[in-house]
Amino acid sequence: MPEYVFSDTHIVVVSKPAGLLSVPGRGEDKQDCLWRRVQQHFPTARIVHRLDQATSGLLILALDATSHRNLSQQFQQRIPRKRYQAIISGSPEQESGRVELALRCDWDNRPLQMVDPVQGKPALTEWECLEREADRSRVLLYPITGRSHQLRVHMQAMGHPIIGDRFYAPEPQRSASSRLLLHAEHLALKHPDNGTWLEFETPCPF
Repeated sequence: MPEYVFSDTHIVVVSKPAGLLSVPGRGEDKQDCLWRRVQQHFPTARIVHRLDQATSGLLILALDATSHRNLSQQFQQRIPRKRYQAIISGSPEQESGRVELALRCDWDNRPLQMVDPVQGKPALTEWECLEREADRSRVLLYPITGRSHQLRVHMQAMGHPIIGDRFYAPEPQRSASSRLLLHAEHLALKHPDNGTWLEFETPCPF
């Protein structure tokens, strides 16, 4: 079940477990999702943004149409600040950096995404290294844009795919974890009703 981090009359913030869809997919077997589970407690809840099924961490949902419109505009304008924690394969040469590579859907292998400097949409990720081990590193990831699979593809493009990534990591990194080691641990944005700056955190589970 999702963990409820915060709620009032306008919003609800939850921490999604890894393996749970954000919204329903196609087919009867893909109807269980975070949105429907939240609606059991908050019937008017509306999805504002999503996390990959394999990713855990913070999501905000709106509880009325006005709040949904305001929050959607904030994400379109890139007002929210998001921070993820991940464990990647190998050890980056630098302590921090940025990846700026345009992305688009890999139509022959949907839902995978791919780097395409010509037809892709601009995508920017900033990162910093927290700690290093023999064959892996713990990093903080800051997505400036919000493209699908952005963090996963950008880390792969760096040569350091995220451990446990069934889509983008080669063996043995793919099966080195039972889950994708990517967690949305911090989310900050403006309250849709009064404009107060809000910050939420949820501990990294790995």
